[in-house]
Amino acid sequence: MAETSSTTTTTTMTTQAAKLYGKDLSVYDDLDVDTLLSQLSPEEISLLAKEVDPDDNLLPPSQRCSYECEKEPTGPLDRKKLIEHINKQALETPDRPEAKPFVAGVIRGKKWEPPEQSEKEREADEQIAIDMGDEYEHALNDATQEEIIDLAAILGFHSMMNQDQYHASLLNKGQPIGLGWDGVTKATQPKAYPAEPPNLTDIDKTIRQVQEDDHTLTDLNWNNIKNISDEKFESLFEALPENTHLEVLNLTNVGLTDRVALKLAEALERNQTLRVLNMETNFVSPPVIVKIVKALLKSRTIEELRAANQRSQVLGNKIEMEITQLVEANPSLLRLGLHLEYNDARHRVASHLQRNIDRRRREIQEVRCAATIRLPRASLKQNIEVPESISSLSPSPSPQPLTPEPPMSETPEPVAPLSSDPSYPADETPSEPI
Repeated sequence: MAETSSTTTTTTMTTQAAKLYGKDLSVYDDLDVDTLLSQLSPEEISLLAKEVDPDDNLLPPSQRCSYECEKEPTGPLDRKKLIEHINKQALETPDRPEAKPFVAGVIRGKKWEPPEQSEKEREADEQIAIDMGDEYEHALNDATQEEIIDLAAILGFHSMMNQDQYHASLLNKGQPIGLGWDGVTKATQPKAYPAEPPNLTDIDKTIRQVQEDDHTLTDLNWNNIKNISDEKFESLFEALPENTHLEVLNLTNVGLTDRVALKLAEALERNQTLRVLNMETNFVSPPVIVKIVKALLKSRTIEELRAANQRSQVLGNKIEMEITQLVEANPSLLRLGLHLEYNDARHRVASHLQRNIDRRRREIQEVRCAATIRLPRASLKQNIEVPESISSLSPSPSPQPLTPEPPMSETPEPVAPLSSDPSYPADETPSEPI
């Protein structure tokens, strides 16, 4: 019973709140507004219009505004005379008298003083202070303003300086005069850069070269060429699997869509020579980007892929994780141009690409070392002649011309030094074969 009574009381209070002029709102549902307005006089209608502001954007401001000017117009508008009248009234109107006259250097009114910090705030400020050591503190205290600005530019504190100071620090030109921490920042004229020339690449000719496997075409650049039809894209991508000379393909800002990008993914699976693919600034969706990255696992010849700035700026967590797993399974990819939002994906991709770069560098070093080891063996098979400049340094008489030696075996034996050579004793031989 207690719960029922409380519920009834709450309902009654809600009903009493929904009233207008002491009556329920349901009483006004059957009233005809047009009939009520027809019973009012023009004076009453004007008073009612001043009380009500209709919130209707379709009405012009002249009808929504309650202000009505009853004066007769004095004539056409003369803007010059109106401005002169306003200025005259402003000059003739006296200023308000000041309670305390202005005196230079004298503070009028109450001076603002910062409130005292509490003990907790002071302790927090002391904890934030960083102890850099006596050496660094002494260097910073004795540093000039130009050196501090150069240090801020090196650390990348762009908000602490303007563009002139930043570029002067990077180029080591010296700071501009009058532009310090307290200097006046002034606007600088923008540098005019010439517009890039249009791409004059002949599309049909390059397609024929790719189809014919022309050995002179190793770098194909279609960047910023507009209105390329899907049929030409398909012709190019159909010829890529059979081409064995093209190494670089640039397709930046060419209006590439998902339909033709899928054809590109199929071509990448069978191509064996392409090393660099740039397809930035197009209209490729994230799922198609995943298919392109997946296609690189079959050919494993692409070293650099750039596919940023597509239709969707944010790939999403699911797409980024798929791309990360595909990149980690690719041992040949060295550079990837994609905007990854999540830190986990960025770190894993960067770590794997660094491992690939290190592995490639080790392979190149091993090849060079092997070539260096094989090179002396071939040179030893030739006849050896002693230059005159070397023979003149010997304290012994001029040696006779050396006779040709028999062919060397696969494992060269140690060569004993000459008795006249002061670098070795007479009873010792070099520890390593020459």
